[in-house]
Amino acid sequence: MKTFSMTDVGRRREMNQDYIYASETPVGNLPNLFIVADGMGGHNAGDFASRYTVEHVVEAIKGSGLCEPVSLLGTALRQVNAELLALAGEDPKLRGMGTTFVAATVVAGCLYVANVGDSRLYLVNQNMIQVTKDHSLVQEMVRMGEMNPRQARVHPDKNIITRAVGAMRDLKADFFEVNLRPGDRILICSDGLTNMLEDSEIRRIISSRHDLASMVRQLIVAANENGGKDNISVIIIDPFSDEVKRC
Repeated sequence: MKTFSMTDVGRRREMNQDYIYASETPVGNLPNLFIVADGMGGHNAGDFASRYTVEHVVEAIKGSGLCEPVSLLGTALRQVNAELLALAGEDPKLRGMGTTFVAATVVAGCLYVANVGDSRLYLVNQNMIQVTKDHSLVQEMVRMGEMNPRQARVHPDKNIITRAVGAMRDLKADFFEVNLRPGDRILICSDGLTNMLEDSEIRRIISSRHDLASMVRQLIVAANENGGKDNISVIIIDPFSDEVKRC
């Protein structure tokens, strides 16, 4: 497995409220782990929410005796969600905080994904397929047929999310399980990338012959050149062929 990750503040924000984690080596009972979180909240609350969530989910996974990836990720998320709610209740400066969360692990050629919010995970090969489903107001409208994806992309409320870690007591995460194929690359990113670049441009860069580090840097440069209106976080994962086996 080869990976590269990077986060950038962008051109419009003073603070980076994104937080990323990437480990090609085992984390508890998971053989690898990759996370992107995009915090929300005033002052330092968004920064705190994303960092706390990622760091404490990782610690919960390290201390867990569970082995099945979905159970392991789900249990850790619920635990940390309760902790964030408690902290927000104790400190007025943290009230209203929350964070998106996308986590992925590759186990024997299967990709397991947990998602809350509108940060995304894609599979890029001959096509670029969004595996996660945005928990956002406009995407709910798209799913109900009230607008099309191009209208959603420029809608003024496109950044309003309907689920976030730390923002609701009954946290519902989505989980996905995907069989990887030879040639698949995995992209995990915050909306600072996808709001600035069309899927076709992202796929063009990821499908290039450049090394992963160059791909990630090119994506961030391109997002900034197109406005850089938000923090930008990118993880690209390129599994080795001997890891691509059916579940």
